[in-house]
Formats: sequence, C-alpha cells, structure tokens
Amino acid sequence: MPCDSMYFVLHGCLRSYYIKENGTEQTLDFAIEQWWLTDHLAFEKQTTSDFYIQTVEPSDILCITQANFKALVDAHPIMEKYFRTLFQLACGAAQHRLKFLYEYSREELYFHFERQFPAFVQRIPQYLLASYLGFSPEYLSEIKKKRFS
Repeated sequence: MPCDSMYFVLHGCLRSYYIKENGTEQTLDFAIEQWWLTDHLAFEKQTTSDFYIQTVEPSDILCITQANFKALVDAHPIMEKYFRTLFQLACGAAQHRLKFLYEYSREELYFHFERQFPAFVQRIPQYLLASYLGFSPEYLSEIKKKRFS
C-alpha cells in the first residue's frame, strides 16, 4: 500500500522506525508537538514505505493525504513556502545527524544529544532513545552510570 499520508503532532510524540533483518526495531526519527512525520520519499513518489510510524505516548495527530496536501499548496502558495522551508530544515538536521554519527564516539553522541535535546532525554523511553542513537539500552545505561561514578 503506498504511503499516502503525512502526520502533524498536536500533542504527544511519534517515532518512525524500520525492522532490521535480525528482527529488531531501529528508530529513525521522533516528532513532538508542532512537528510533521512521514516517509518523505514514499509520500512524494506514492510508493510503499519501508518505515512504520508509532505513537510513543498518548498523542493527538492530524493527517493529510497527498491529494489534500497538493490541493493545499496549489491553493495557498504560502503553504508551499512553509513546507519547502520545513523540508529544507529537516534535510539540514538529517545532514548534521549523519555528521555526528560519523564524527562522535557513542558516548559523545549521547552527551551531544542530551545537551541539544534535554526534553527528549526526559520524555522518550530509554530503549527508544538508545535505538535512535544506534546502541543497546544496556550500553546507554553504562554511559549514564559512568557519568555519575
């Protein structure tokens, strides 16, 4: 089934993830209040998504289909500018995330994330945070223990 929707978070938190060949879930992204979430490539090309979207906590979300999205941006050019800016910022954030994944040790990556997004560290279950950062929940516990020892 093609990816036909994009989701806007009014309240709560969503995550996107995929299932690795070994059966474990790999978290790719989170979306909190006032953020959008979808598989952008599958949404644009109307193809099947490789990713799943799940609520992390009780959430109120809005959904827009691709047909309604196109009608919205065609009828209201300011919305096209809004989404273009939003997607450019998201692309830039993804580039920086890749840079940090390549540049930082796993400990440095966690501490950087903790400094940049303290609300996420408090809000996101630790096993999902570990998945997002690319390591096990046990390793995340070790990092936190080391910090306070």
